[in-house]
Amino acid sequence: MTTEDDQFQFWLMDMSDAIDRFLQSVPTQVATRLDYSPESLNVIEEYILDRYPTIDDIKKQSEAKTVDGMARYVGQVFRKHFGGKWIIDFSDKKNAFYGLPQLSGMQEQRTASCPLTLVTASTDRRTGKFIRTVFENYRQRIAQAQQVS
Repeated sequence: MTTEDDQFQFWLMDMSDAIDRFLQSVPTQVATRLDYSPESLNVIEEYILDRYPTIDDIKKQSEAKTVDGMARYVGQVFRKHFGGKWIIDFSDKKNAFYGLPQLSGMQEQRTASCPLTLVTASTDRRTGKFIRTVFENYRQRIAQAQQVS
């Protein structure tokens, strides 16, 4: 096991505590609405957009822990509803998600899903429903697959 793998294993073991720290860091009126439901993805995106006016703001090093907490939360919402597990790829530096935690093995998943990029992309897109739309697209794909079988 490499140092990178060890760090990822620690990151995984810290999941619950890291999300708890994140929830304690956000305003109570936000934290109480983050219940791992699909609707809570709108809540977290609203918080993201209020906190980060631009993509450059969310990418500041000073925001790394908060953004990690947001990405963990978003990923866990997806996992709760669609299964899968956290993975990380250190084998291919050309991979768009190289060194970033991703979700793999979700129902009907066709491509890698990186919650961190969902969080940052939501800041850039500024629709207020970007993350939830991605979630609903997964849900639709699962429903369609179940109708076919």
